[in-house]
Amino acid sequence: MGLIAVKPGEIAAVVTSLEMLERPRPRPLPDSPLRLVRWVDPAPAKYRALFQRVGAPWLWFSRLVMTDERLTGIIHDPALEIHAVADPRGIEIGLLELDFRVAATCELSFFGLVPELTGQGHGRWLMAQALLRAWRPDVSRVWVHTCTLDHPRALGFYRASGFAPYARSVETFADPRLSGHLPRDAAPHVPLIDPASRR
Repeated sequence: MGLIAVKPGEIAAVVTSLEMLERPRPRPLPDSPLRLVRWVDPAPAKYRALFQRVGAPWLWFSRLVMTDERLTGIIHDPALEIHAVADPRGIEIGLLELDFRVAATCELSFFGLVPELTGQGHGRWLMAQALLRAWRPDVSRVWVHTCTLDHPRALGFYRASGFAPYARSVETFADPRLSGHLPRDAAPHVPLIDPASRR
């Protein structure tokens, strides 16, 4: 057993993939003042703004580094279903993205609320909404992944929601705070190690 060095300017995370192979038994939907707003063919700038608002604390960056052309090709795909989560004032405070591009499969590709809503039961409401939409008649597998950069309760939440872990991997990537794709103060729980400042 030994430590594996991570390149300067990069971050490493342990990624756990989880799946659900049977439709869950119907349950009453949890109450919530929030609502889902379906986004059809959103503009890249609008999508990125919500993506960053929800994901910056957990270093979501994948959609921020894409060109407009590549991002548009994904978020305008008819097999992708995007929902903004809106509060009673209509302010968008969450993101749910369901990916049906693989036959008989739905990936919860992005699932999250702004950190201020953590621990208030809204996650259970959002998961109930997600599973209701994910389990289409032709779907036999729903899956999601989380990592060690995510909220510390994320893995337990997915398991409690009925997902079972089936794979684990290590992902390394350039720190998006160093490239300017995310603010340098994003995700303070992940130390920012700037190689340039150590010279």
